[in-house]
Amino acid sequence: MTDQPDPTEAPATQGPAGETPAQKALRLKNAKLDARPKPPRGGRFQREQAAGIAAGANRPWTHK
Repeated sequence: MTDQPDPTEAPATQGPAGETPAQKALRLKNAKLDARPKPPRGGRFQREQAAGIAAGANRPWTHK
């Protein structure tokens, strides 16, 4: 066994020298999460998300 990186391994999976298997797994996990599509930012969508549920909407029996 050598300490040389495997040339058949994809470049994105090759990390810094001395990286432990746990560090590699965390780096790959974070890269996968960063590659996911993000929800739209700003504008009406963000205002609706920030507004959440109107007060009292979770207790409809209190309304007449």
